Amino acid sequence: METMGNAFEEAYALSINDKAAFWGQAAEGITWTRKWDTVLDESQAPFYRWFAGGELNTCYNAVDRHVENGRGAQAAIIYDSPITNTKRTITYAELQDQVSRLAGVLAAQGVTKGDRVIIYMPMIPESLMAMLACARLGAIHSVVFGGFAPHELATRLNDSTPKMVIAASCGIEPNRVIAYKPMLDEAIAQSTHKPDNVLIFQRPQAEASLDKAGDLDWASEMAKAEPHPCVPVAATDPLYILYTSGTTGQPKGVVRDNGGHAVALKWSMKAIYDIEPGEVFWAASDVGWVVGHSYICYAPLLHGATTVVFEGKPVGTPDAGTFWRVIAEHNVVTLFTAPTAFRAIKREDPDATFLKKYNLEHFRTLFLAGERCDPATIDWAEKILNVPVIDHWWQTETGWSIAANCKGLHLFPVKHGSPTRAVPGWDVQVLDENGHELEPGKIGALVCKLPLPPGTLTTLWKADERYKQAYLAEFPGYYKTGDAGFLDDDHYVYVMTRTDDIINVAGHRLSTGAMEEVLAGHPDVAECAVIGVADDLKGQVPLGFVCLKAGVATPPEKIAADCARLVREQIGPVAAYKQTVVVPRLPKTRSGKILRGTMQKIADNQDFKMPATIDDPGILPEIREALEEIGLAGHRVG
Repeated sequence: METMGNAFEEAYALSINDKAAFWGQAAEGITWTRKWDTVLDESQAPFYRWFAGGELNTCYNAVDRHVENGRGAQAAIIYDSPITNTKRTITYAELQDQVSRLAGVLAAQGVTKGDRVIIYMPMIPESLMAMLACARLGAIHSVVFGGFAPHELATRLNDSTPKMVIAASCGIEPNRVIAYKPMLDEAIAQSTHKPDNVLIFQRPQAEASLDKAGDLDWASEMAKAEPHPCVPVAATDPLYILYTSGTTGQPKGVVRDNGGHAVALKWSMKAIYDIEPGEVFWAASDVGWVVGHSYICYAPLLHGATTVVFEGKPVGTPDAGTFWRVIAEHNVVTLFTAPTAFRAIKREDPDATFLKKYNLEHFRTLFLAGERCDPATIDWAEKILNVPVIDHWWQTETGWSIAANCKGLHLFPVKHGSPTRAVPGWDVQVLDENGHELEPGKIGALVCKLPLPPGTLTTLWKADERYKQAYLAEFPGYYKTGDAGFLDDDHYVYVMTRTDDIINVAGHRLSTGAMEEVLAGHPDVAECAVIGVADDLKGQVPLGFVCLKAGVATPPEKIAADCARLVREQIGPVAAYKQTVVVPRLPKTRSGKILRGTMQKIADNQDFKMPATIDDPGILPEIREALEEIGLAGHRVG
């Protein structure tokens, strides 16, 4: 074990002290059509470039080379859709055939290296094929979450100016079918930029009417397509644009390159997730989010593993045992999902009775990320699964983990509430508002020393100045994560809250995340959120929202009193925590992040815009009614 411990320490030290040696070695895991001139080009700092002068093709590395190396018959993608009752396995050889022909379809419509293509698709294998076909041509894809509202899609059309849009006819939720084509048509009508063509994959649940100029049918075009070879691109050329919400309402287009992205993601599969080629890895996310890009599509395929494309929910499709069924049926060795999924399972099935139906003999690790994971959820997952449960921390902008327990290098003791240590390549520090480094245990801004490792954002699409202003200006020489937290004496990272969620109670800066940790420890609480609401006397005071586990009969007022007592005992009277609202559910984005900012605006009587990423807008009136009952009420949505 000591030797393995040294493997992490040696890797980390080399990655910080000799970046070129560390990442140059990792890059040997990728096939290059031309080797790089320099591993790290710092000549245009703060716009750092990895593997400058190198050429490769991401699709070749994710598909073709595995066929050439004898993995053609191995499963590349397992599609499991309890919503449509469909299961399908696609081998690497079949994937190569489909992707090369789809690239031929795009090329026949004039798509070439550097062109943008918007992908508006649900959780089906064809979504991955569309991404890979773009990469095959050197075109730049921008995946927009299937079902996004026309206005939001129009802003992305205008910003990325795509030559084509690839879409499915519909997406399918547990109780409804969502037709995509009318929303796409409306978005194109609203946008100033008009794509040349729209390629539609028809799903039988709702076929689209292809009645607009430029509308193309996927099946018809594929039937006559010529397979297209992989086009080498510069390592520094963009692979994709992924839009993340911006504070100004204008989305930020995160740009990812080809070379650094392929190197970092391939390296991460073994070093962080401890996956061998040929094993089954499941990231239960959506292709519209960064997790879907990195760990449903690219990383598993770059590594020669098998990836699971799952169209369903953790509960309700059909029950709280769905995750266990998928793991057992497909011999999944590692699951990566959001804490909110496990909180939903825990809420519906606190005793894990469904788990007893399935044999999880091949399953060895659960990774959680997407939102800060409360220790109570990790503790529950550890007990029922009896495998390591690893919280790790990263962002849309970073593309992969900033901090994690790198299981393929050395499994450190898990400390609940911490995503363990900074991953090799990441120099994480904690600074105060004046940019001074804080001692262990002190909460401040979590930042990462520049240059960031490969695979991270290189800039924002057509917005270099905005990139510098948003991420680099506040702490010169560092990337601002926007998260607040601390490091302990063992170099473990603790992510407590977004810096926006530090509240000021009578001059005391307090973390709402720390309070949420306390509330989550209540035996009846399944999920919770704490926000700061305006207070005439103290500036701000905390307000808690809790959702209860299924079957809890404890009166809400008793739970509210318990929560106030627990916060007073564990954080102290300084928190001034008094009010707790029991609600049936919390408003979230489709990726599972709780919309605390929107809840705060409702509580503080501020107008707000309906968040584009909200999963169920019907929850907001429930929050407003709950707040009215305690004397707080908000304006109607603007």
